[in-house]
Amino acid sequence: MEITNGCRPIDILLVEDNPGDARLTVEALKEAKVSNGLYIVEDGIQAMEFLHKEGEYVDAPTPDLILLDLNLPRMSGQEVLAEIKEDPVLHSIPVIVLTTSQAEKDVLEAYDLHANCYVVKPVNFEQFLESIKHIKEFWFSVVKLPSAVGVGT
Repeated sequence: MEITNGCRPIDILLVEDNPGDARLTVEALKEAKVSNGLYIVEDGIQAMEFLHKEGEYVDAPTPDLILLDLNLPRMSGQEVLAEIKEDPVLHSIPVIVLTTSQAEKDVLEAYDLHANCYVVKPVNFEQFLESIKHIKEFWFSVVKLPSAVGVGT
């Protein structure tokens, strides 16, 4: 089942440095029947190269949704989020912070930087799967994404 948000398949950029968490996210997306384009980068620098279509990412699509970990090497998730939301081309892409941090300061900082939502990764796979299902239901069924109406493409 392909999620189309009324128009076309959704491209998702997952920014996650932990291979285990990336694999868990991929599995949860499969279990939740999210079969759209999923692109994975391992750090903040790669995320920005992907979004700016630089280097090996010159042909990368503009994602419709970004799943962003905060604890990244080379460039933190907060720095990535700030750069995305300050960029006039990228700022309308919804960013879901998907992280293990439950620290109130991280939650507040993410929202101050204009994250669209903040989800704490459950450690249990079944709970993580439920979180991904909720993300799918809300972001792919309820919400009208900017690119679905011609913005940010």
